[in-house]
Amino acid sequence: MIEIRNLTKVYPNGTRGLDDVNLNIQDGEFVAVIGLSGAGKSTLLRCINRLNDATSGQILIDGEDIASAQGAELRRIRRRIGFIFQQFNLVTRLSAIENVLSGRLGYHNRLSGLLGLWTEQDRELARTALERVGLGDKLNVRVDQLSGGQQQRVAIARAVAQQPTLILADEPMASLDPKLSHVIMGILKQFNQDGISVLINIHVLELALEYADRIIGFNKGQLVFDGKPADLTPAEIERIYSGSVADL
Repeated sequence: MIEIRNLTKVYPNGTRGLDDVNLNIQDGEFVAVIGLSGAGKSTLLRCINRLNDATSGQILIDGEDIASAQGAELRRIRRRIGFIFQQFNLVTRLSAIENVLSGRLGYHNRLSGLLGLWTEQDRELARTALERVGLGDKLNVRVDQLSGGQQQRVAIARAVAQQPTLILADEPMASLDPKLSHVIMGILKQFNQDGISVLINIHVLELALEYADRIIGFNKGQLVFDGKPADLTPAEIERIYSGSVADL
C-alpha cells in the first residue's frame, strides 16, 4: 500500500531528518517505528501525511505520489490517512462528537465544514467510532471535561471516522500512564484487525514488541532495522539506540 523511495528530508538548519529511506508497508500491517528522539520517527509520519514536505523522494500510496500531490488531489489522498497526535490536537471547548465529526471535513467543501452541515451518515460514523473506543456515553460531553486517556480515544475516533485505510500515530501514549498505554494500543490493534494499516511512532520498546507485527528502527534519519519483533536481538537494539550510525 505504501512505497517509500529514496525519501530525504533536510531541515533549514541542515539537519537530515530522513536520509535516503526506502520502505514498503503492506495492507493490514501493524508497524511500530522506534528510535531515539530526533532519529526521524516523527519526520517519517509527517512526511507520509504531508504535514512536512519531503526534500526529495517519493511516497506512493496505492500508486499515487502524495509527496508531489497538490490541491484537490492531495486532499483526496489525505482523507484516506488518519493521523493521531501526541497531544491529542482536539478543540477542547467542543463536544466529543463535534471533534470526531471534524474527521469528515475531507469529504465536504470548506463552507459546509465550517458551518457544521454534517449529513446523517457523518453523524452515524462519528457515533459508531466513539462507541468503538468505549465513549458511547460521552458523545455530548465537552472534551475539556474528559480525562487524558478519554481525550486520546476521542482523537482515535476522529481518525477512524475518516474511514481511512491507514492510521498514523505519533507517540499517542506519551502523555499517558502505562495502564492507559495498553488500552490505547489495544484499541489500535482492534482497528488494525478490521483491516486498517497502522504505523505508530512509539518510545516504549516493550509496547512495540507486544503489539506490532513488524518493527522498523531509525538512527539519525537512517533506516537501520526492519523485521519482526522476534528478530529484534540485543545487538539490533544497540544499533537502533546507539549514538551514531557512522560508528556501526
